[in-house]
Amino acid sequence: MSDAAASVRPVGVAVLGMGTVGTEVIRYMTEHSDELTARIGGPLALRGVAVRDLSRDRGLDTALLTADAESLVVRDDVDVVVELMGGIDVPRPLLLEALRRGKSVVTANKALLAEYTDELAEAADGSGADLYFEAAVAGAIPVIGPLRRSLAGDQIERVVGIVNGTTNYILSEMESTGADYAETLAEAGRLGYAEADPTADVEGYDAAAKAAILASIAFHTRVTAADVYREGISRITSDDIESARDMDCTIKLLAICEKVTRPEGGQAVSARVYPALLPLTHPLASVNGAYNAVVVEAEAAGRLMFYGQGAGGAPTASAVLGDLVAAARNKVLRGRAPGESTYAALPVAPMGEVSTRYHVRLRVADRQGVLAQVAAEFSTHGVSIAQVRQTEVEAPEGVEATEPPTAELTVLTHRASERALADTVAALADQEAVTAVTSVIRLEGVDNE
Repeated sequence: MSDAAASVRPVGVAVLGMGTVGTEVIRYMTEHSDELTARIGGPLALRGVAVRDLSRDRGLDTALLTADAESLVVRDDVDVVVELMGGIDVPRPLLLEALRRGKSVVTANKALLAEYTDELAEAADGSGADLYFEAAVAGAIPVIGPLRRSLAGDQIERVVGIVNGTTNYILSEMESTGADYAETLAEAGRLGYAEADPTADVEGYDAAAKAAILASIAFHTRVTAADVYREGISRITSDDIESARDMDCTIKLLAICEKVTRPEGGQAVSARVYPALLPLTHPLASVNGAYNAVVVEAEAAGRLMFYGQGAGGAPTASAVLGDLVAAARNKVLRGRAPGESTYAALPVAPMGEVSTRYHVRLRVADRQGVLAQVAAEFSTHGVSIAQVRQTEVEAPEGVEATEPPTAELTVLTHRASERALADTVAALADQEAVTAVTSVIRLEGVDNE
């Protein structure tokens, strides 16, 4: 430690929550204090840690532990509050109070940010404090920083990412093993990749919160989780995986944020999360297991890809520590990080206006004229067909074949609006010759003509 750094008043840090990530953050602060001091220009001082259960042995001086998070946050010797509690109702007033008092905040809380970035940013602006949240999206992968700083002078056109490790693990395992969704989800739980209640992950809520954050930053527009169209992976079947393989594609849960032109003119933001087919040649197609990746497409920079571990104690702690160093350095040097930028204030496009390509599978009566009827329904609703494949459906062993026999049609469309495709599917379901529309999956990452 230099003499100059040692003479600087310590930057007081309060940590709210000491789970897996909080434990790693505190460990690193302790074991690498000299290096952090050199990078910051002054020392860090851990003032206290708020925990729910004071009876547990945390490996810390018990004088640092408190169950009174509010009293810790308002202490005069706390300069930076690191929030790792999760949830919304408990941390929200704590962080607002910290920011209003001029204390910088570092948080990994995607759910809170996806709902209340506006009021947090306003509180930060009011006092001149910093609000950092790199760890809220994609763990250790630096995405927020590049969008806020490195690409601040560019025009972002699209951000597409695999931002949930649980769903990516499940889909990767379904593809590699041939197992069905339920079996793979159970295995993910056994290995610790899925929570006891996996709803937030498998139904896309986690990814939707992250998409809201990414869209807000990329397009200078406030986007909340409620603005994000969301579908999860629970309806993906082994047949869908096999059908994707036949097309040289894979299936990934994607968070897609982009600027779109509305039918009446003018630009809007589209933010959506759903499982999609991706060609094997797409850079995201090779992202497997619990890894995350985000592709940013910008006017001047072109395509950039960020890849790495999207969750876990150490990776997430890395992102938190990066923010902590930046916030502390600003306290020492009296600087400030970039604040919220919402000057564009673009509307959020309804999902019905969004267009892409579609992969539709349906069961039909295998008789003359049915294919023409199906094609006519697509045409009636303005959806152009690129390819059709028909496969006879064989009855399971020991079961009599149906009369008339059944066939499966796989239809790949050209680019069409979500509204037109939904109307087509509804009309097909009403056709007497159609037994069922078994699957509708969007196709991304290809020429959308």
